[in-house]
Formats: sequence, C-alpha cells, structure tokens
Amino acid sequence: MLKLHSEGTKVATLAKNLRALGYYTGPATKVFDVEVQKAVRAFQMQNADVEGRPLAVDGIVGPVTAASIARRLGQLVVPDIATAGLVTIPETGGSARARAALAIAIQELNAGNGEEGGNNRGPHVRKYLNGIVDEGNDWCAGFVSWCFSQSGPMPFNYTVGARDVLKQLRAKGLCVEPSETDPPRPGDVIVWWRKAPTAWQGHVGLVLSYRGGVLSTIEGNKTPKVGRFSYTFGKIERLLGFARVV
Repeated sequence: MLKLHSEGTKVATLAKNLRALGYYTGPATKVFDVEVQKAVRAFQMQNADVEGRPLAVDGIVGPVTAASIARRLGQLVVPDIATAGLVTIPETGGSARARAALAIAIQELNAGNGEEGGNNRGPHVRKYLNGIVDEGNDWCAGFVSWCFSQSGPMPFNYTVGARDVLKQLRAKGLCVEPSETDPPRPGDVIVWWRKAPTAWQGHVGLVLSYRGGVLSTIEGNKTPKVGRFSYTFGKIERLLGFARVV
C-alpha cells in the first residue's frame, strides 16, 4: 500500500504511471508527496475498479486502485462485466471439491434460481432447506450445503445455519486467514455475522474469484435470487471468517 509520505521505487513507478495517464505533472520522484496524492485522488475520481464500481477517493494506492491503474495502462486484462454473459468458473484455484461445489453454485446462479412466490419461498428454497426447516426460513446456509451435497462427499454436515458451517469447518482445522499475498481461492467459504458479532444469526457464501483487490462471491438469500456480489478485500464489513475445503 502506498500513501502520503511513502518512499521508494514503487512510488517512482506510481508517479511515472500517473504521468503516462495524464494525472501527474510533477517531476520524477520517489516520495509520495501532496502532488502525487492529488494525482491519485484525481485518478480515483474518474476511474472504476475491475468490477466497474467507483473507486474510493482516499488518495491511497491499495490493490484495488493499483489494479485499476494497471488496467488503464493495458497491463491487466479484465473482461467487461456488463457484457461478460453467463458466469463461469475461474480456470485455476481452489481444491477439486471446492471447485465442484462452486460449479453447482454457478449453475444455480446462471439459471436464475432462488425464491418464487414470496419471501424465502418456492421449490428452490425448499430443496436448499432440505426438510431441515420449513420454507419461509433463511436459506443462505442451505444453499451452500446443497451445493456441496450435489458435488460429492460433504465436508460438513448439511446445515441451514451460517455460523454452523464455519463452526464445523473450524473444528476440522479448515479455517484460513487470506491476505493480499495469499488471497481467497475459488470455492472458499466466507461467513459474516448479522445483528451482532456474538448473535446466532449469520450469512454465508462461496468465493467465486479474487482479482485486482476485489473479491467476488456467489450467495443465496442476500437477494431473492442466487446472486453474484463484489467486495473490496480488506474492507469487508461484518466478516467472521473464511474456510477452505480441501
């Protein structure tokens, strides 16, 4: 991460790149000074991340802004999200079992499956809940459980509790702490808290991909249909943790 008062060759490269893009007009420098910061903010105001979302205008160059700069320079090729069509599984990353569950989740997403006939209702919700509870209940964990159940041996007991998914995987030593240098992988399980960190409510989804500092997921029950969502990695609110099925 580069910010005001950072120094070194990475700052020099940043200033050079911002000059090439027409945002920095000062002299070559290895110091992230106020002029470089102004150039970064100007870039952020006029550009988007790899998912097409507006950049945070904070004058700081983290992985998301860095990827946007690289894309503008032609150093990072990213499909146009608006015209990419059906979601496909990333070519690499994740274990065979995790990728198999993710492939099922993608099928449900592309088919437009989810609620029908009312909140938390319909044939797809019933299949996700698997008779454990009646339709009308939250189904995010049921969706993740169903995806793993359809793709091979279950790595955890079928459950409709988001926190229970994480609890079971933690008991097996499968929880991980991804970082920018070891980012989330396709098929990783991601769990959030709801209402309060210690409350029983939670939410769970599957990691689709990580690129340019942006984490993409597939989740059920965040909207009426299975959906694809994007987050700035490192700024994910209410995050409880990740788990990696092997």
